[in-house]
Amino acid sequence: MCNSSTPSPYQLPADAQSAPVGDQDPDVSGVRPKQSSSGSKRKLEYPPAPAPLPVAVIDNHTHFNFRDGLVEVSAPEAMDVAESVGVKAVVQVGCDLESSRFTVEAVNADARLLGAVAIHPNDAPRYAARGELESALAEIEEMAQHPRIRAIGETGLDFFRTDGDEDLAQQRYSFRRHIDIAKRLGLALQIHDRDAHSEVVKVLKEEGAPERVIFHCFSADAELAKICNENGWFMSFAGTVTFKNAAGIREGLAVAERELIMVETDSPFLTPHPYRGQPNASYMIPYTVRGMAELTGIELSELGQLLCDNTEKAYGSWE
Repeated sequence: MCNSSTPSPYQLPADAQSAPVGDQDPDVSGVRPKQSSSGSKRKLEYPPAPAPLPVAVIDNHTHFNFRDGLVEVSAPEAMDVAESVGVKAVVQVGCDLESSRFTVEAVNADARLLGAVAIHPNDAPRYAARGELESALAEIEEMAQHPRIRAIGETGLDFFRTDGDEDLAQQRYSFRRHIDIAKRLGLALQIHDRDAHSEVVKVLKEEGAPERVIFHCFSADAELAKICNENGWFMSFAGTVTFKNAAGIREGLAVAERELIMVETDSPFLTPHPYRGQPNASYMIPYTVRGMAELTGIELSELGQLLCDNTEKAYGSWE
């Protein structure tokens, strides 16, 4: 299942030490919190490379600009390693103006990348508080007209981290504006949905969903998966589907229409089992794909082709 060592661009310096950090959720800057509530330490070593997949797949959600631990790896280096294990392309995702600008530069520089740009729901209230949300949305729309930007995202609702009703109001407003941009530009919509499943569906129904909707890092259960099936919305599964405490997500995968499933890392977050808690990267996708194959009973080569075809249906060709 594994090669003997971590790929060279991801290897830690000899004097690196484990550091106390938080869980696997990014803060608004895209860097994991430096201190957990317990003060426990986690391994900063990137995991070993998995055995290559028999059919190459696409990581449809990653953050090359987010750094984890003590290693900085460029997007081309990350793609070279990913390709060596059967990850032929990625969608680089922006969450604010800075990371969206990075995304435009990255897709210009490497043909293996397509991009998505947006203001993350947790960032929308911060832009609004500074009186900058409208100008930020205008710049997102401008960037989204680049031919290799194929999605508006990640956008949506996050009820896990909010600071009262005003924050929620700004999240909803920003989400609706992103839906409008995606529809007017004919782009896919990448959904961030955390503890807000019914409200996300409600807003999509009220606004009228774009033709292509992707629930990034699908985090719900069979109930939402059935709604996605009914509406033709894609469901993208991350390393969370392999977590021992993620029975609901696995139930969602079990009922999801085959033509609507995709795979992602959300790297450097959400590293799949058995390396949960360590840094993540696009080269780690084979662990998740193999987990999905085992859970669905789909033969690995067939699943890889299915995931690749579905991803290109959502975003178009990388060529």
